[in-house]
Amino acid sequence: MRILANPVILRAAVALFCATFAFLLGLVLMRLLRKSIEEDADISEPTPSLEALPMHLYNTVIQQLKQQKNELQVQSQAEQHRARTTETFSHTVLSNLSCGVLVFGINGLVKTSNPAAKQILGFASTTGMNAEDIFRGAVISHRRQCEASAFADESIDEAVNESVCLSDEVNAVLREGSKRRQVEAEIETPAGERRFIALTVSPVPAADGSLLGVACLINDLSELERIRRQQELQGEISAEKALQLRASLATISGYAQQLANSRDPELAKQLAGDIVSEATQLDCSIGGFLAEKRVAQSVAAGAGSTNS
Repeated sequence: MRILANPVILRAAVALFCATFAFLLGLVLMRLLRKSIEEDADISEPTPSLEALPMHLYNTVIQQLKQQKNELQVQSQAEQHRARTTETFSHTVLSNLSCGVLVFGINGLVKTSNPAAKQILGFASTTGMNAEDIFRGAVISHRRQCEASAFADESIDEAVNESVCLSDEVNAVLREGSKRRQVEAEIETPAGERRFIALTVSPVPAADGSLLGVACLINDLSELERIRRQQELQGEISAEKALQLRASLATISGYAQQLANSRDPELAKQLAGDIVSEATQLDCSIGGFLAEKRVAQSVAAGAGSTNS
C-alpha cells in the first residue's frame, strides 16, 4: 500500500495499463478488419478462367470461323473464275481478229501477239522480240497523225516526208509518251517476202495514268498497194494510149484530107487502104486496152470484197 501511495509509481502503473489496453484494442481491431476483408473477397465473383468457359461458346466461335473461311473460299473461287473467263475471252478475240496485234511491255519487248500478227510479219513467234528485230529497219512511206490538230502547219507537212524508221514510232510512244500514231510502211519478212502494212501505235495506260506498254494494230495492205500501183500503171498506160489515139486520129485525118484533094485513082486507093489499116490498128489497140481495164477492175472488186 505504501508503494501505491508513491505518486511516481502510481503514474507508471497507470501508463503501463493504458499502453497494454491500447495494444490489445489494436489487435482486436486488426483481426476484425482482416475478417471483413476476407468476407468481402469471398462475396466478390471470381474471374472465370478459360477452362471455366462453357463448351457451346467454343462451338459458336468455331462455327463462325468456319463460315468466314467458306465465304472467303467462295469469293476467291468466283474471282478466279472471272479472271479465267476474261483471259479466255481476250484470247479468243485476239485469235479470231483478222488484223495483227502486238503488245510491247514497258521494257520494249513483245508480251502478247495474235496469230494474224505472226502471219503478217512472217514470224513463228514474236514473244521477247523488240521493235528493231521485228520491223528490221523498215522506213515509213506515209505518216499520218490520227489526232486532229488545230495547230497544223508546215512543220507537220515536213515531218510527213521525213525518213523515219517504223521501230522509232513504237519507241516514241513507249519512251517519250507520245500519243497514238498511224503509219504505213513496206516491210520484208524473214522469208524475203515484201509486204505493205498499216500500223497503229497506241499507248496502254494503267489505272493511275502510268504507262503499261504499247499496243500495235497491224493491217496487211499488200493487195491494196498492188492494186494501187496497178492503177497508177494503168493511168500511165492510159495516158500513153491517149497519145497514140491522138496520133492515129491525126494520121487518119491527114489521109482523109489527101484523099479528098486527090484526083489520082491509084493514090486514092492507097490512101483509103492506109486509112483502113490505121483504123484497124487503132481498134485493136483500144480493144486490148479496154479488155485489160475490165480485168483490172474485176480483180480490184474481188480484192475489195475480200478485205471487207
